[in-house]
Amino acid sequence: MRFAYYQRLSERRKRTYRRSDAIEAVALPQGEPFAPRIERMKDALRAERRGEVEAICQQLIDDLCARLQVPPLRVKVSNVRPSGQWGELHGLYTPAQGRARAKIDVWMRTVARRQVVAFRSFLRTLLHELCHHLDYELFGLDETFHTEGFYKRESDLFRRLAGGPAQGELFAPAG
Repeated sequence: MRFAYYQRLSERRKRTYRRSDAIEAVALPQGEPFAPRIERMKDALRAERRGEVEAICQQLIDDLCARLQVPPLRVKVSNVRPSGQWGELHGLYTPAQGRARAKIDVWMRTVARRQVVAFRSFLRTLLHELCHHLDYELFGLDETFHTEGFYKRESDLFRRLAGGPAQGELFAPAG
């Protein structure tokens, strides 16, 4: 299934979209288990310790980038989500520019009530932004689109980190 905006893309961008859509999983090499780090992140988020959440997110992203052999990113966790007439921004990926590393921004509080977001939503947002980075750095795409394949990659990573191994998941051999 292609999203409606596909029809408005140039032929070059449609090729990139189709390449993205065809990639449904991330071959993640095995390593140290993620569960302890994920639990620490959940506890820190629940306790509203922004700095600790940011440090754990940075460690997690550093580990994932190292396992996947892609350039590292900077992670910034801020408090209240930016908003406007368009809604609330949950996360933002900024590609590397010049010497500046690529960056992920995520926010831990909702706009309306200033409540800490649910952990699973927070982690999914972090991984969503990482998937944009992987589109460029791992898969060599010219552009990063929200395709069905993109959302499958995000869900694939989320299941591995938060939901336990999925049947038939792809793990590349270590080494």
